[in-house]
This record gives sequence, C-alpha cells and structure tokens, in this order.
Amino acid sequence: MAFETANLPHRTARNFKKDAIPFEVFASFKRIEVGNPIISLPPPLWAAATHAIIVNETVHYIWCKRDHGIRWLIMHATAPMSDLTDITQDARNPILEPSADDFDNASVEYPFPFLNPADNKFYMYYRGKGETTPEQTGLLVSDGDLGVWRRVQRTPVIPADTDHERHGSTHPSVAIEGDTIHIVYTGKATRSFGEGLTMCHATAPTSDPALVTKNPTNPVFTGSGEAWDSKSVRETELFKGPQYFHILYGGFDGEIWRIGHVRTRDFQTFEPNPDNPVFTPSDDPDAFDCDGVLTGQIFEIGDTYVMLYAGKKGQEWQTGLATIQEN
Repeated sequence: MAFETANLPHRTARNFKKDAIPFEVFASFKRIEVGNPIISLPPPLWAAATHAIIVNETVHYIWCKRDHGIRWLIMHATAPMSDLTDITQDARNPILEPSADDFDNASVEYPFPFLNPADNKFYMYYRGKGETTPEQTGLLVSDGDLGVWRRVQRTPVIPADTDHERHGSTHPSVAIEGDTIHIVYTGKATRSFGEGLTMCHATAPTSDPALVTKNPTNPVFTGSGEAWDSKSVRETELFKGPQYFHILYGGFDGEIWRIGHVRTRDFQTFEPNPDNPVFTPSDDPDAFDCDGVLTGQIFEIGDTYVMLYAGKKGQEWQTGLATIQEN
C-alpha cells in the first residue's frame, strides 16, 4: 500500500504564514502506518542521515550508506511529492565518495541540500571525516542535477578548531533568512558518540556559502537541563517558521536518543517545547526504531508537514517517515 500525501490532514485554520507555529505541532508527528523504514539496508549496513529537498513536485532524498566499518557514502533517490514512499534509487549511486587525500578521505555523510536564492544553484553542507583528522563540515554545489555534485573547496568550510569541537564540527543543517544562511551543527568535544556533544551556530552570506562565520558564543545550546537530554545534544535540524527558528535535536540521557524541540529568534535564547521529548523510540520491540531516534528534518508537503528521521534497532540506523495525523 502506497503512502499518498493526498491523505494527509490539512493544517488548522490558524494562519501559519503569519503566526508562530504552535508547540503542539512539533509534538504531533506519528509514524506512517505502512512503508517504514522508507530507506533501509540489511544489517549490519546502515541507511541513515537522510535529508530531503523538493524540486518541481519531486522529492529528492539525499541519504547515506554506512558500509562495513565506518565508511560512509552519499546516495540519491527520488519520489513523487504525491507518494513519498514510491522511491527510485539513482543508478549512479553512490553520488559522492570520500576524496583521495583531503579532509574527507575516510567518509562523507550527513548531507543537507538547499537552493541558494542568490545564484539559483543547489548547495549541500556535509560531514567529512579524514583518516587522521576529525569530522568537519564541507560544501558541495550542483547546477541542478541533484545526482551530480562537486566540492566547492578541498578544505572544510566549518573547521574543527575550538575546544568544544576538538573531535568534530559536524552534522550541519540550514535555514535561509534574507541574504543570510543560518547553520546549526554539532560540536564534538570528545570521541564518544554519546557524550560531549553540543549545538553550535554559524552564518554565511548567500553570496558566498563557503564564507562561514561561527557564532562567538558557541556552543549556543547544551540541553534543556532535564534528564532526557542531560548527556548530549546532537544532529540538530533547523526549520524556519514565520516568527521563530525551530530546532529538532537528538537528546541523550546516557542510554537512549530521543528527539526534542526548541525555538529561538536569535540563537542566543532557546524556548523548549513543553511536550519534550516530542518524538521517542517505538514501543514495538520489533520496530526498526525501537532503540533510538535522531535526525528529525521537517519539510512542507502542500499545506502540512512531514518529518524524516533516523531510527535505531540494535546497532543499525535506518530512515523513517512521520506525519502530522488527525486524532
């Protein structure tokens, strides 16, 4: 059975184009009943870090394959906007592999594609890892074929050059306001996947997406102060609403990753959703996302919202889809 977006509920009569999106919207995502995980690979492989961009009624999924070991590759797939699970994989996959000898010669992952209004080109910040260097953020550009990307430069545009980023300036997400690109990313102070992770903020002009300036107050967010995200904050996903920047993020209590939500106007003060965590692992012990959830990217389909996310079972992460559903 296909998942058809025509069956999604409409937004409420509230004028979301002017009013702040209510907190309850971000706490109302439910897994689709049929079709999850929408992108997956047989264990021990992973299919995660997926992000989407819509171009001319087509949803482009840029997702990542974790091969044996720690090698990540970037992949491309498409689906019609009318059926988000009718996915066709690009025959050219993988569309990006690690470089021969640059900062990303071990793995490439966590791509965030966006259309730059300044030059009408598609760009993509991504995580690059070197054999002997930490995770850092690079930049790709495409002239329109989202299965073909080239590196803007051979060096990272967000280098790991501070104490709170000693082991990574990574996992970027983007929202554009006027002529400014806002980027939130994960600062990785330790080697651990589970601890020493915080949210950082940077900006770049749309005229030059490679010219990134870090927020001098980084890290800007280290958690809500509650137990569920007390150990780490990572994989922060940015969504621009009419009054606020909204951020969905992975929070870790030492055992389980859950997704929380905060909103901000200035990347200095953050207001947590009273329903946090807003998205949690499945109660079904056989579900692909029973052991953890991360990477909650929200995008608009018509007049409603959907959310891509990564779900964990055992040691593997795969890609799922959630929607706003009527009660």
